[in-house]
Amino acid sequence: MIEDSAIRIALVVPDLLGTYGDRGNALVLAQRLRWRGYRAEIVTVLSSAETLPDSCDIYLLGGGEDVAQQAAVNFLARGDALRRAVDAGAVVFGVCGGLQVLGTSFTTGDGATQHGLGLIDISTAPGPNRAIGELSTRSEEDGLGLLTGFENHLGRSTVGPAARPLGRVLHGIGNGSEDTEGAVSGRVVCTYLHGPALARNPALADTMLSWAVGESLPELAPFPELTELRTERARAAG
Repeated sequence: MIEDSAIRIALVVPDLLGTYGDRGNALVLAQRLRWRGYRAEIVTVLSSAETLPDSCDIYLLGGGEDVAQQAAVNFLARGDALRRAVDAGAVVFGVCGGLQVLGTSFTTGDGATQHGLGLIDISTAPGPNRAIGELSTRSEEDGLGLLTGFENHLGRSTVGPAARPLGRVLHGIGNGSEDTEGAVSGRVVCTYLHGPALARNPALADTMLSWAVGESLPELAPFPELTELRTERARAAG
């Protein structure tokens, strides 16, 4: 065991922001910690809770529709716990609707503009059509390189001067603005990548985990390839 105290991973209002399996990101982070000898605790915070704890190390927000996003902002703005956690050095990861909730503002399908939490400088308005399909991007953050997932969103997001894009789109729509995808500011990261994103992109998971534990993480041994994958790879090779 490397650490006595557990790394606490908050799964934030999955009853509101829980589409497309994004809660799987919490399982990925916890297991990648445990494989390395760290203790990990997943703290699920539903919208029926009185408030969000400000003592977790990592906070995860998933996807949701307009009404759910508005409800999530209303819940998270009470007491400002997430902002206090960010100011104390916590890691925050938002996917799709979570991106829009963390940003400065988002415009809903009926044309109403809603305030976000303002934890990262990105704003969102509806696009001309829904972005659906595989999304790939290349990120220069911490040498992450290729990031992949799938997207399903109407929003088009613009990264402001106080943040930077997570990556540049290679295939798909992403933010829909200047070939950018997602945004990063300090330890706040957001993206349109579903998958779950951290299952498909373990390097991104490990980067955020290293921030949370305060040190570089030891490498994990490669996983043995599943028999089904070996068979399919052999079949594709002809």
